Amino acid sequence: MARTRYRAGSAAPRLRDLPAGALRAVLREGYRASDIKHDGLAGIIVGIVALPLAMALSIAVGAPPQQGLYTAIVAGFIVALLGGSRTQVTGPTAAFIVILAPIYARFGMAGLLLSGVMGGMMLAAMGLLRFGRLIEFIPYPVTAGFTAGIATVIATLQIKDLFGLRLASAPEHYFDRVGAMVAARGTASAAELVVGLVTLAILIAGPKVTRRLPAPLVALPFGAVLAAALGHAGPRWTVATIASRFTSEIGGHVYHGIPQLPPLPLLPWLTAGPAGGHLALNFALIRSLIPGAFAIAMLGAIESLLSAVVADGMARTKHDPDAELLALGIGNIVAPFFGGIPATGAIARTATNIRSGARSPVAAAVHALVILVSMVALAPLIGYLPMTSLAALLLIVAWNMSDAKHFVHVLRVAPKSDVVVLLTCFTLTVGFDMVVAVTAGIMLAALLFMRRMAEVTEARLFESDHPALSVPLPKSVLVYDISGPLFFGAAQKAMATLSSLGTGSEVVILRMDQVPAMDATGLVALESALDGLAAVGLLAIITGLQVQPRLVLAKAGLTEVAERRLIRDDIASAVLEAQRYLDRRHPPAPSSAPDAPAAA
Repeated sequence: MARTRYRAGSAAPRLRDLPAGALRAVLREGYRASDIKHDGLAGIIVGIVALPLAMALSIAVGAPPQQGLYTAIVAGFIVALLGGSRTQVTGPTAAFIVILAPIYARFGMAGLLLSGVMGGMMLAAMGLLRFGRLIEFIPYPVTAGFTAGIATVIATLQIKDLFGLRLASAPEHYFDRVGAMVAARGTASAAELVVGLVTLAILIAGPKVTRRLPAPLVALPFGAVLAAALGHAGPRWTVATIASRFTSEIGGHVYHGIPQLPPLPLLPWLTAGPAGGHLALNFALIRSLIPGAFAIAMLGAIESLLSAVVADGMARTKHDPDAELLALGIGNIVAPFFGGIPATGAIARTATNIRSGARSPVAAAVHALVILVSMVALAPLIGYLPMTSLAALLLIVAWNMSDAKHFVHVLRVAPKSDVVVLLTCFTLTVGFDMVVAVTAGIMLAALLFMRRMAEVTEARLFESDHPALSVPLPKSVLVYDISGPLFFGAAQKAMATLSSLGTGSEVVILRMDQVPAMDATGLVALESALDGLAAVGLLAIITGLQVQPRLVLAKAGLTEVAERRLIRDDIASAVLEAQRYLDRRHPPAPSSAPDAPAAA
């Protein structure tokens, strides 16, 4: 028998029903042993895929690899159990790299973790305020542009580890970083490049050979074995690994690579600041971190809800966006207190979860537990993974993220205005950052939307007859048809003709049957037009008001005024009223008395 799917959003849940909405829906339907089996297997597979990704993404930010693992464990577990999507997998994602890397470079780990807490608070507030549906109004060219821009930045930054470059400095901005890599081209390592290219080749060819075994599970261990073999050829062929690149001291013990410990509680503001120092937790610091925190919240919300939509399409479910935002906020608030960096919904891992048979949020929770067990049990082995192999993995992530074929397709077939928005967001993301790109993209899209509304809204003047009438219009009566929404940008255009009326006319019928909506600008334009008609002695009859415009006029107190303004339901009744008005103003002349009979 078919099982009832979670229909979050069909009826808006109460605030107290938002947390764990998807999980409670699953439990209400009945969670059986077969579900546990499917969720457990899916969780194991996704955990294996997510393990190297979490480390690679953390390294790309500039942070130690274990911070990405802490994120996947803590945020991945919390959001899975509290969220509004059945199959969403949460963790560190590539999209965050361009936001988090500058924060880490400027404020250190303490600033990065505090930004995550602040971004989590914003996300939780967005969920509580029911902002989940508003994300749908961000135009596609904006999201496609900054996503492709982020992918470009990520791919470019992997050149350093892929070629084994030794940079003199790590500039914050994209073009400066590219310049630093070009300047360091003489430090490239043949061994690093060989291992990286072999890993990349396996990652590309693996899915074409079989999809039953995740390509990273083959490519990364092979890269580690190859790097170890090359290392025996001499120091010149030594390849940098996680263990050789990263060390950490916890409780007086020094760990090479990742610590063989679970996430431990800490206070984010007491971790290392820039250059290993400490940050002073004060208002000035919070103010400096707000832009980055806002970017984390916005990108986290957009990516997580896009991922949830993809999951709905694949699994035929329906997520609750507000519950997902609230859970994502809670996850990002808690994770930094265990060393986790910001997290959001991961589209690729979510798709892997669904393809592996996941049926409930339990699968994503199992994925977090698999990473925890692997970290504690396999930390020494994980340390052998080459940095160049992780760079190759991120190149694949960046390529998939860019969706290059679709990007080019949009450039070819989309309207020019959408192409402008797309390229603007792409360029600003690469040259500046995502916050600037999204802000400029939305503003540009809004301006173009205003222009389109002005083009859609039309007005026609009828002087002798009208298609909706079977008889000619009375003399001195005009019908002014308005079609389309009376929004900003379109309102002045629609009302422009009325300002020139006057000579030879006495009644103007404003037919608004085709006006579905009106905003404040449209109201002001209409009021101005009506005042102008009254000033030259014309009677205005408004007809065919739909529900929303009628409510706007009523709220504004725009009611009938004798001999100046009337409101009727349809054009036929408006014409009759116009005729009565003309008859009152121009009564027929009295007929003369018949001549008296002549005298006989």
